Amino acid sequence: MRRLYTVTALLLSIGFAPAYSTSKSQFKLGAGAVLETGDTWVLDRRRYRLFGVQSCLRGTRFTDKQGRRQDCGDASLAVLAAFIKDTHPTCVPIALAASVTYVVCLAGVRGRNLDLGTMLVSKGFAFAALDSKGLPINPAYSVAEQQAKSSKSGLWQFTDVQHPSLVLGRAVNRYPGGRQ
Repeated sequence: MRRLYTVTALLLSIGFAPAYSTSKSQFKLGAGAVLETGDTWVLDRRRYRLFGVQSCLRGTRFTDKQGRRQDCGDASLAVLAAFIKDTHPTCVPIALAASVTYVVCLAGVRGRNLDLGTMLVSKGFAFAALDSKGLPINPAYSVAEQQAKSSKSGLWQFTDVQHPSLVLGRAVNRYPGGRQ
């Protein structure tokens, strides 16, 4: 319970409103969810996103080992779909921001509950999301990302894969009114 209060305090300090605080709000992620990206889906007309996770962006590309250009966002989405199918995650809403409910999901793997975000990032098919200052929203995901990058796991095996947070940061800086 202390961890929930700590997470809630952290979320409030960075501008998120707490979404729920009871286990009644947890839900199974599976049939009925419409995946939008490798970190976001719609279920029962609500948009959910894994807190602290950034999937590859659709439209960004990498070159696979056969020399073919592949859509990085599609690769992230496919792995999320496979993890959902294989592990039947249970998600808990932790924050609301605009029209998105941020969640943490636990996935069943060999009788253990593992954090779905950590699984995606450590396997190299998602990334640690960064805040507006370029710092990881969840430092544990940043550690998992560095380990995946060092071991060339998942998308990190391809030399031209681009970190999506850096792509987004460059895009913001290109437009008037963006960060300077």
